[in-house]
This record gives sequence, structure tokens and C-alpha cells, in this order.
Amino acid sequence: MATAKKKKRGPAKARTPLVAVLMGSSSDLEVMDRAAKCLESLDIAHEVVVSSAHRSPDRTARYAKAAKRRGIKVLVVGAGRAAHLAGVVAANTTLPVLGVPLESGALAGKDALFSTVQMPAGVPVGTLAIGAAGAENAALLAASILALGNVRLAAKLERRRREMAAKVPGTVRRYG
Repeated sequence: MATAKKKKRGPAKARTPLVAVLMGSSSDLEVMDRAAKCLESLDIAHEVVVSSAHRSPDRTARYAKAAKRRGIKVLVVGAGRAAHLAGVVAANTTLPVLGVPLESGALAGKDALFSTVQMPAGVPVGTLAIGAAGAENAALLAASILALGNVRLAAKLERRRREMAAKVPGTVRRYG
């Protein structure tokens, strides 16, 4: 009886990316790397791209328009201050766009939050929390979207939740 050979998968970088992690500046990489590391931990192929809504608008639009054709399924987009990057990306694709407002400037990310969350009707951007927690949660939300059609990934997410729950102590202190 012949045994089935297991396909060896290379690192997530070698496969067609399913998620794009975009940011407007390389200075955003420290925070947006949380999204990339979360995707890596779930073995989700992804790419990280710097493209500005203001400084490289044509390149940003071309990237967003080509994303679906290239196999991207979800875009995680981080930007600070005026935070138009997620909106520009969403305006150029029908793929899910998850916006991560980044903390910067005098308003500590509140301006980015309002710019990201207040998209006009018809051009949706799912908006997460400001900063690192938002970046990680955007990656997890992207994984949840992908898991709708991927039982292995769904099982990884369920296992991750169980492991997280197991770390919460049941009783902290007893009285009496």
C-alpha cells in the first residue's frame, strides 16, 4: 500500500501571501511588526509593505488594485496622524481592509483613530485599537476571516484561545 507523501511547506515568506501588512512609513514598522509576528505564529503567508497615501499615492493605489489578482485576501493597514492610508487602500479594492490607527503626534493617535473609523458609507474600513494591540488584533481578525474557509487555521485560532484562557488564574485569593 502506498503511503501519501506529506508536502513540505516552506516558510510563510515563500508561499503566496494571503495578508498584506501596509504602513505609511518605515517608522511604523515597530508597531506593525506585531501584526506580522502574529501572522507568522499562525503560519499565514504575508508581506509587509511601506507605501504612503500622501507621498506615494499612485503606488499605493496600484498596489491595492493589484492585491486581489496577486492572491491577497485581507489587508491590514496602519497609519498615524491623518491616517488616510486605510481609506485610500479601501477605495481601490473590494478586499477587507483592517485599519490600525498608530499613536503619533500631539493627539497620541486619536486623530488617526477618527480618520480611520469615520469612513464614508460605501468604503468600509474595519478599525481596531490604537497602536500595538490594534496591530495584533488586526492580524487575528485577518486570520479569523481566512479561517472561514480553512479548518486548520480555525483549529489554530481555537487552540490559541484555549491556551490564552488557561493562563487566567481561577482563584487569586481565598478569604476565610
